[in-house]
Amino acid sequence: MPVRIEPLRVAVLVGSTREGRFAPVITTWLTGHLEQRDDLTADVVDLAETPLPTVFPAFGGQPPAGSREQLALVSPRLAAADAFVLVTPEYNHSFPASLKNAIDWHGEEWHGKPVGFVSYGGLSGGLRAVEQLRVVMAEVNAMTIRNTVSFHDAWSRFDEDGTCKDPAADTAAKALLDQLAWWGHALRDAKSVRRYVA
Repeated sequence: MPVRIEPLRVAVLVGSTREGRFAPVITTWLTGHLEQRDDLTADVVDLAETPLPTVFPAFGGQPPAGSREQLALVSPRLAAADAFVLVTPEYNHSFPASLKNAIDWHGEEWHGKPVGFVSYGGLSGGLRAVEQLRVVMAEVNAMTIRNTVSFHDAWSRFDEDGTCKDPAADTAAKALLDQLAWWGHALRDAKSVRRYVA
Protein backbone atom coordinates (compact mmCIF):
# COMPACT_ATOMS: atom_id res chain seq x y z
CA MET A 1 0.00 0.00 0.00
CA PRO A 2 1.52 3.38 -1.01
CA VAL A 3 2.55 5.72 1.79
CA ARG A 4 0.64 8.98 1.82
CA ILE A 5 3.00 11.96 1.85
CA GLU A 6 1.79 14.92 3.87
CA PRO A 7 1.33 17.97 1.61
CA LEU A 8 3.75 20.85 2.08
CA ARG A 9 2.34 23.90 3.83
CA VAL A 10 3.13 26.94 1.70
CA ALA A 11 2.84 30.40 3.24
CA VAL A 12 2.09 32.94 0.51
CA LEU A 13 3.37 36.24 1.86
CA VAL A 14 1.72 39.26 0.19
CA GLY A 15 4.25 42.07 0.42
CA SER A 16 2.36 45.12 -0.81
CA THR A 17 0.26 47.16 1.62
CA ARG A 18 -0.39 50.12 -0.69
CA GLU A 19 -3.94 51.37 -1.26
CA GLY A 20 -5.26 50.27 -4.64
CA ARG A 21 -2.58 47.58 -4.88
CA PHE A 22 -2.64 44.94 -7.61
CA ALA A 23 -1.34 42.24 -5.27
CA PRO A 24 -4.75 40.59 -4.61
CA VAL A 25 -5.15 39.83 -8.34
CA ILE A 26 -1.71 38.21 -8.52
CA THR A 27 -2.26 36.33 -5.26
CA THR A 28 -5.64 34.93 -6.31
CA TRP A 29 -4.08 33.72 -9.57
CA LEU A 30 -1.23 32.06 -7.67
CA THR A 31 -3.47 30.37 -5.10
CA GLY A 32 -5.53 29.03 -7.97
CA HIS A 33 -2.43 27.16 -9.13
CA LEU A 34 -1.72 25.93 -5.60
CA GLU A 35 -5.28 24.64 -5.23
CA GLN A 36 -4.83 22.45 -8.31
CA ARG A 37 -2.08 20.45 -6.59
CA ASP A 38 -2.39 17.72 -4.00
CA ASP A 39 1.20 18.10 -2.79
CA LEU A 40 0.89 21.73 -1.65
CA THR A 41 -1.54 23.64 0.56
CA ALA A 42 -1.62 27.44 0.80
CA ASP A 43 -1.92 29.87 3.69
CA VAL A 44 -2.11 33.47 2.44
CA VAL A 45 -0.43 35.87 4.88
CA ASP A 46 -1.46 39.34 3.71
CA LEU A 47 0.59 42.04 5.39
CA ALA A 48 -2.13 44.61 4.70
CA GLU A 49 -4.54 42.55 6.78
CA THR A 50 -2.01 41.51 9.43
CA PRO A 51 0.33 44.50 9.80
CA LEU A 52 3.42 44.04 11.92
CA PRO A 53 4.98 46.57 14.31
CA THR A 54 7.78 48.74 12.95
CA VAL A 55 9.60 49.52 16.20
CA PHE A 56 11.93 46.74 17.30
CA PRO A 57 12.98 46.03 20.86
CA ALA A 58 16.62 46.26 21.86
CA PHE A 59 18.70 43.18 21.02
CA GLY A 60 17.73 40.43 23.42
CA GLY A 61 14.64 42.34 24.56
CA GLN A 62 11.02 41.31 24.29
CA PRO A 63 8.48 43.17 22.13
CA PRO A 64 5.90 45.19 24.08
CA ALA A 65 2.43 43.72 24.56
CA GLY A 66 0.82 45.36 21.55
CA SER A 67 3.60 44.14 19.29
CA ARG A 68 3.32 40.60 20.61
CA GLU A 69 -0.37 40.56 19.71
CA GLN A 70 0.40 41.64 16.14
CA LEU A 71 3.18 39.10 15.79
CA ALA A 72 0.91 36.34 17.09
CA LEU A 73 -1.23 36.74 13.96
CA VAL A 74 1.74 36.06 11.66
CA SER A 75 4.67 34.32 13.38
CA PRO A 76 2.99 30.95 14.11
CA ARG A 77 1.86 30.72 10.50
CA LEU A 78 5.38 31.31 9.20
CA ALA A 79 6.77 28.80 11.69
CA ALA A 80 4.25 26.17 10.54
CA ALA A 81 5.12 26.66 6.86
CA ASP A 82 7.34 24.18 5.03
CA ALA A 83 7.92 26.63 2.17
CA PHE A 84 7.15 30.19 1.11
CA VAL A 85 6.17 32.18 -1.94
CA LEU A 86 6.74 35.93 -1.68
CA VAL A 87 4.43 38.04 -3.85
CA THR A 88 6.10 41.39 -4.39
CA PRO A 89 5.90 44.50 -6.53
CA GLU A 90 8.93 46.65 -7.23
CA TYR A 91 9.20 50.00 -5.45
CA ASN A 92 12.14 52.22 -6.44
CA HIS A 93 14.20 49.26 -7.74
CA SER A 94 13.55 47.24 -4.59
CA PHE A 95 10.81 45.48 -2.61
CA PRO A 96 8.31 47.03 -0.17
CA ALA A 97 9.37 48.06 3.33
CA SER A 98 6.46 46.03 4.73
CA LEU A 99 8.01 42.86 3.33
CA LYS A 100 11.46 43.66 4.72
CA ASN A 101 9.87 44.37 8.08
CA ALA A 102 8.15 40.96 8.08
CA ILE A 103 11.41 39.25 7.22
CA ASP A 104 13.36 41.09 9.92
CA TRP A 105 10.86 40.23 12.67
CA HIS A 106 11.53 36.53 12.13
CA GLY A 107 14.54 34.26 12.25
CA GLU A 108 14.11 30.54 12.77
CA GLU A 109 10.82 30.64 10.86
CA TRP A 110 12.87 30.96 7.64
CA HIS A 111 15.65 28.49 8.43
CA GLY A 112 16.18 25.64 6.00
CA LYS A 113 13.02 26.33 4.00
CA PRO A 114 12.61 27.05 0.27
CA VAL A 115 11.36 30.42 -0.94
CA GLY A 116 9.86 31.16 -4.35
CA PHE A 117 9.05 34.55 -5.83
CA VAL A 118 6.18 35.96 -7.86
CA SER A 119 6.87 39.56 -8.84
CA TYR A 120 5.09 42.20 -10.83
CA GLY A 121 5.55 45.73 -12.05
CA GLY A 122 6.20 47.76 -15.18
CA LEU A 123 8.96 47.03 -17.66
CA SER A 124 11.13 45.19 -15.13
CA GLY A 125 8.31 42.98 -13.87
CA GLY A 126 9.64 43.28 -10.33
CA LEU A 127 12.82 41.34 -11.11
CA ARG A 128 15.05 43.87 -9.35
CA ALA A 129 12.99 43.38 -6.19
CA VAL A 130 13.50 39.61 -6.47
CA GLU A 131 17.26 39.91 -6.93
CA GLN A 132 17.49 41.92 -3.72
CA LEU A 133 15.21 39.50 -1.90
CA ARG A 134 17.52 36.61 -2.81
CA VAL A 135 20.35 38.28 -0.90
CA VAL A 136 18.15 38.97 2.12
CA MET A 137 16.69 35.45 2.25
CA ALA A 138 20.17 33.91 2.06
CA GLU A 139 21.07 35.87 5.19
CA VAL A 140 18.15 34.30 7.09
CA ASN A 141 19.22 30.79 6.04
CA ALA A 142 16.46 30.20 3.49
CA MET A 143 16.89 28.42 0.15
CA THR A 144 15.67 30.48 -2.81
CA ILE A 145 14.17 28.82 -5.88
CA ARG A 146 15.78 29.60 -9.21
CA ASN A 147 12.58 29.74 -11.27
CA THR A 148 10.34 32.76 -10.75
CA VAL A 149 7.13 34.19 -12.16
CA SER A 150 7.45 37.79 -13.30
CA PHE A 151 4.62 39.92 -14.66
CA HIS A 152 5.92 42.74 -16.85
CA ASP A 153 3.31 45.48 -17.31
CA ALA A 154 1.21 43.37 -14.96
CA TRP A 155 -2.02 45.30 -15.35
CA SER A 156 -2.28 44.32 -19.01
CA ARG A 157 -1.79 40.61 -18.29
CA PHE A 158 -5.16 40.07 -16.64
CA ASP A 159 -8.79 40.48 -17.68
CA GLU A 160 -11.17 42.62 -15.66
CA ASP A 161 -12.30 39.49 -13.81
CA GLY A 162 -8.71 38.68 -12.81
CA THR A 163 -8.11 35.92 -15.36
CA CYS A 164 -4.53 35.75 -16.58
CA LYS A 165 -4.25 36.26 -20.34
CA ASP A 166 -0.65 35.05 -20.58
CA PRO A 167 -0.25 31.25 -20.97
CA ALA A 168 3.50 31.61 -20.41
CA ALA A 169 2.79 32.77 -16.85
CA ASP A 170 0.83 29.60 -16.13
CA THR A 171 3.73 27.52 -17.46
CA ALA A 172 6.15 29.50 -15.29
CA ALA A 173 3.94 28.98 -12.23
CA LYS A 174 4.03 25.21 -12.70
CA ALA A 175 7.83 25.24 -13.02
CA LEU A 176 8.15 27.38 -9.89
CA LEU A 177 5.82 25.21 -7.82
CA ASP A 178 7.44 21.99 -9.06
CA GLN A 179 10.82 23.25 -7.85
CA LEU A 180 9.33 24.55 -4.60
CA ALA A 181 7.76 21.14 -3.95
CA TRP A 182 11.01 19.28 -4.66
CA TRP A 183 13.06 21.47 -2.35
CA GLY A 184 10.31 21.60 0.25
CA HIS A 185 10.09 17.82 0.52
CA ALA A 186 13.86 17.39 0.43
CA LEU A 187 14.46 19.93 3.18
CA ARG A 188 11.55 18.77 5.32
CA ASP A 189 12.78 15.18 5.09
CA ALA A 190 16.33 16.22 5.95
CA LYS A 191 15.20 18.18 9.00
CA SER A 192 13.17 15.20 10.21
CA VAL A 193 16.38 13.21 10.72
CA ARG A 194 18.92 15.97 11.38
CA ARG A 195 18.42 19.25 13.22
CA TYR A 196 19.06 22.29 11.04
CA VAL A 197 22.09 24.29 12.20
CA ALA A 198 22.04 28.00 11.38
